[in-house]
Amino acid sequence: MIVIGGAPGPELHLLATGASVQRMVVTCGDGVRRDVALGLADGAAVRSSTAYVGSVVGRYANRIAHGRFALDGREVVLPTNDRGHHLHGGPDGFHTRDWTVVEQSATAVLLELVSPDGDAGYPGELTARARYAVVGDLVELELTATTTAPTIVNLTSHLYLNLHGDGTVEEHLLTVPAARFTPVDATSIPLSGHQSVDGTPFDLRAPALVADVVGSGHPQVRAAGGLDHNLVVDGVGWRRLAVLDGPATRTRMELWSDQPGLQVYTGNGFDASALDRDGRPIRRRAGIALEPQAHPDSPRRPVGPDWPSTVLRPGETYRSRMSWAFSTPVDLGAVPIRGAPVSESPG
Repeated sequence: MIVIGGAPGPELHLLATGASVQRMVVTCGDGVRRDVALGLADGAAVRSSTAYVGSVVGRYANRIAHGRFALDGREVVLPTNDRGHHLHGGPDGFHTRDWTVVEQSATAVLLELVSPDGDAGYPGELTARARYAVVGDLVELELTATTTAPTIVNLTSHLYLNLHGDGTVEEHLLTVPAARFTPVDATSIPLSGHQSVDGTPFDLRAPALVADVVGSGHPQVRAAGGLDHNLVVDGVGWRRLAVLDGPATRTRMELWSDQPGLQVYTGNGFDASALDRDGRPIRRRAGIALEPQAHPDSPRRPVGPDWPSTVLRPGETYRSRMSWAFSTPVDLGAVPIRGAPVSESPG
């Protein structure tokens, strides 16, 4: 068990398996300290789970259609583990591996994983690092990687949050500044391209109640049993990707990152068959995963502004940054005011 941070700021409990968050205890807006993250009991539970609870996932987060892509004129074949597609690095992805602690202090820890050349079919020996840090009211995560041969990389955190500490996330409010989303087929592979969110439940540019979104009846939402979609977040570089509000505890979480997309997953697959770290069944919508990352299936799409490259070559360093900033909103009310000002960047 790895513990960093502490009251009155966040306290983070981590497992070496998957570099996974087990607990994220914060001081909520009502003054009560709560664990706002879903977590599993130990490494064995992480390895046996198919929900990636709290883990760093890779080499490639999200889906690659049919587990095949071309790199420098050569076809690369990966194992499939989701309806005939490659998901989150495959059945033995980084979420199942024991990462090594390289450095640790009271407020930060650096973990490392070396993935050999040919691991799950990926070319190149990849050295991945995950650095967690607690700074004030922030939890920060920087993911980096280097390779010995051309490969693809897309790492993210599969952290599930519930700002109420229990129950479901349906009474949370979600805001994502994205004018486009990525429609998918029946197996969750992107269709022809990104589309406007106008007139759809994917328009989260103003705060929306999660219950209303997942209950909208939109064909894309209905097929996924909720949200399990990529949003193309406006802007580039370090910016705010999402705001999650928990009215019952008067707690706000702002997610900042430098990634182009945000996969939003509303815990549609939880069915109480798995237990959390305290032995309680994890029920449907017990948490929401907000995953900063490259767009799904990018290695199979023409590289351009809509589909940035995910190729990493020797001598380059892959880097993905994200932070979770916790605060108390001035006034949540029944529904936050549309167009609320963006706070100063916590990065």
